[in-house]
Amino acid sequence: MTTALDRILAYKSDEVRALKAQRSVSDLLADAKAQASTRGFCAGLDAVAASGENALICEIKRKSPSAGDILPGAVASEIARDYEKGGAACLSVLTDGPSFGGSLSDFEDIRNSVQLPMLRKDFMIDPYQIIESRAHGADCILIILSAVDDACARDLGQTATDLGMDVLVETHDEPEIERALRLSFPLIGVNNRDLKRMVTDLGTSERLSPLVPGDRQIVSESGISDPEHIIRLRSFGLRRFLIGESLMKRPDRTAFTEALRTAN
Repeated sequence: MTTALDRILAYKSDEVRALKAQRSVSDLLADAKAQASTRGFCAGLDAVAASGENALICEIKRKSPSAGDILPGAVASEIARDYEKGGAACLSVLTDGPSFGGSLSDFEDIRNSVQLPMLRKDFMIDPYQIIESRAHGADCILIILSAVDDACARDLGQTATDLGMDVLVETHDEPEIERALRLSFPLIGVNNRDLKRMVTDLGTSERLSPLVPGDRQIVSESGISDPEHIIRLRSFGLRRFLIGESLMKRPDRTAFTEALRTAN
């Protein structure tokens, strides 16, 4: 049966092919290398976590396959400023268009509006996309292990590292945790949402977090919608969280971001 992830990867391959036809790697690489230094995504998370508070990666996404339209007419830069005022450690910005309504224009607008480190969240399948990310100012990229094999994951991550970016390696189950640990990147995301069935369960982070050694840092992703969820996950030692849909919909985003950051 074709899953939502299968459909996304099919058109993503077409997108990358079209991008390569429009612009050479060398031209794109020149723009990437001309960017200002990265803002330190992992370092930003570590600083907040070390203080005892919760290091929040607050996400901007306009829609999703599971939720549909999240906040029609949203001004992405205004939402980002709300997150920053609430004490977010970092931002995640969806740039996939067909399924999530995002764009690199959104990414650039946000980057010009805040000082926080930023993750370009998209479905990365080719090093070209990594170079493109840095050319637009990204500080970190996402590698979804459900979407790529180990060789591709290493190539994507090495390209990011060579350009000074951090890497968030996303996992969903025990085999993917094993794969992530064979890679050299310290930041491991545990997505509580099954991308194939689009079902969310915080128990995924609780089950998988003990499998990750202390020299790696875990980010619990998806399904976190109130301070009680964070308190529950903190009991498993988690201090880094990626939160999107529940924050996007709040009229009091700044205050709610602060409440999540300080929940203990």
